[in-house]
Amino acid sequence: MLMNLDVMLRGVSVVMRKDVRIYYRKAPVFIFGLILPTFLFFAFFIGRDLDIPTYFPGFLAMSLFFTSSSVGPLIVPWEKQTGTFERLLSMPVNVTTVVLGDALAGAIFGMLIAGIVGIVGIFALGIAVSNIMLLILLFAIGNCCFAALGVLLSTFGGRVPANIMMLAALVRFPLIFISGIFVPLSELSGPGIYVAYCSPLTYLVDGLNYSLDHGSELGWAICVVVLLAFTALFVLAAIKVLERNLMKGL
Repeated sequence: MLMNLDVMLRGVSVVMRKDVRIYYRKAPVFIFGLILPTFLFFAFFIGRDLDIPTYFPGFLAMSLFFTSSSVGPLIVPWEKQTGTFERLLSMPVNVTTVVLGDALAGAIFGMLIAGIVGIVGIFALGIAVSNIMLLILLFAIGNCCFAALGVLLSTFGGRVPANIMMLAALVRFPLIFISGIFVPLSELSGPGIYVAYCSPLTYLVDGLNYSLDHGSELGWAICVVVLLAFTALFVLAAIKVLERNLMKGL
């Protein structure tokens, strides 16, 4: 049992390192993970008399969301297109190992970029951090959650990366507008609040609000538990869908 776990962990590490070397420098990762959320932020705030520190937790969550979920959608279709996916399958790894390795690569990318955004923003804007341990915990869980979502999105298509990136955009764009980033949860009512509860991004935004001393509508414990549940759901779904579509596009 321990030997099997050791082999699996080494496989996850190998897949993760391969993804880091190859995909961190791909143009779609920078466009969807860095440039796009930056322009969305400026489009919303420039020329408007808004209190940026109040909206900073939402912007930080959006940055984390886009960066951590930008690597995963690219990996499987790109490797199927270049013919390297078959070589990966010939290695002593299984689908679970591939999914976890891909998700870990996306999570690390999100931690690096969103971590820089968070540190610079907190010090530049003088934002109070009321619970540093919770902030770190939410960062870790949020990155794993949305990296797993990115991998899940990559498992649906064939060998055309552009198709998967469009699918990812169709999923990610609605989420940022219903999750309390631009309109706080306290101002939502009726069907809007129930739609927001269906988004994992809502719980990250609310948890970051609490850890950055802006209060919470849901409670930090609920945010952590729900994010963990979404993470497990995305990982399990990615494994099942990839197993079903394993040979699609080869």
